[in-house]
Amino acid sequence: MTFLIAAAGTGGHVFPGLSVGEALVEQGVDRSRILYVGGERLEAEVFPKAGFPLVQVEPRGLRRSLDPANLGLPALVWRARTKIVEVIADQGVRAALGLGGYVTVPAALAARKTKIPFMISEQNAEAGLANRFSARWADRVFGSFPETRGLPSAEWVGNPVRRPFWDFQRSHLRPAALRRYGFTSELPVLGVFGGSLGAGIINEVVTDVLTRWQGPPLQVVHLTGTRNLEGLESLTPGPGVAWVRRGFEEKMEMFYAVSDLVVARAGGAVAELTATATPAILVPGSFGSAGHQGRNAEELARRGAAVVLPEERLTRLEAVVTETLFDPEALRAMAESARELGRPGAARTIAAAMRSVAR
Repeated sequence: MTFLIAAAGTGGHVFPGLSVGEALVEQGVDRSRILYVGGERLEAEVFPKAGFPLVQVEPRGLRRSLDPANLGLPALVWRARTKIVEVIADQGVRAALGLGGYVTVPAALAARKTKIPFMISEQNAEAGLANRFSARWADRVFGSFPETRGLPSAEWVGNPVRRPFWDFQRSHLRPAALRRYGFTSELPVLGVFGGSLGAGIINEVVTDVLTRWQGPPLQVVHLTGTRNLEGLESLTPGPGVAWVRRGFEEKMEMFYAVSDLVVARAGGAVAELTATATPAILVPGSFGSAGHQGRNAEELARRGAAVVLPEERLTRLEAVVTETLFDPEALRAMAESARELGRPGAARTIAAAMRSVAR
């Protein structure tokens, strides 16, 4: 029995897609029978490295500006659809999943042509264009929030997160996480994670806050992004600040286990924050699809799981950190709200749904 997963472009599509594949393997599907469809971007590295076959197609996404290049998009989509139809027939694909982005539309069209079940997983509080368009042919639509704008029929199952978060237990991991960063359990920990895009402004403001810090003692684990680490390593924090800087963290479960409060973007990190019940200060990025990070952040804030701090108000970061990190009751309430939103088993749920309809 073979399955097809269309996930390409950014980590927001690729890593949830990878998580579903890993869940299918956990449920007994051979790794070689899980085919990924993508292009030459992040997916070209991630899926083969994980041992999954990748079928490469050509299309790119719709440009939102009045770009003449959009005129050639239908032909690209049709060629990709034709290639995926051939793959479905040759490999005996029994069910397909699209995670948004430029490969979802040709995958949906191919599934329709071959009459195999097709499902969609939407990562954001407001659906992207590809998923909105493709939903008309979907047998089931999965959402990451209780409500998904643009996909009224979406079932709330959560956004698939990486395997270490499926059975995350902070109390079990925290002692090892404290040792990993050289921290004590006596002081609160602030985590900072700018993400792969747009971390510059977060790094800049956090660095300014920490080098001028005059508040209570605290510990900080700051994931700067690999390209940003060199310029920050030599800086000295204010008194009472233990500041660990790393370009990248392979074991993100340790980052969340040690953090009492996290400053982060509002993309893929949102699913990890809720899966780990971690309070957050969210700084939505203005890049991406129609400001989807802003919608994600608003959803968490509305339910009490986060404080939203737009980029233009980042000068208030020091005050917001001070008000939140040193208030145990506020942290407990935010953590409980995040826990209620968390769906760490999303990958398993979607994988089981794919297996149930395969025929």
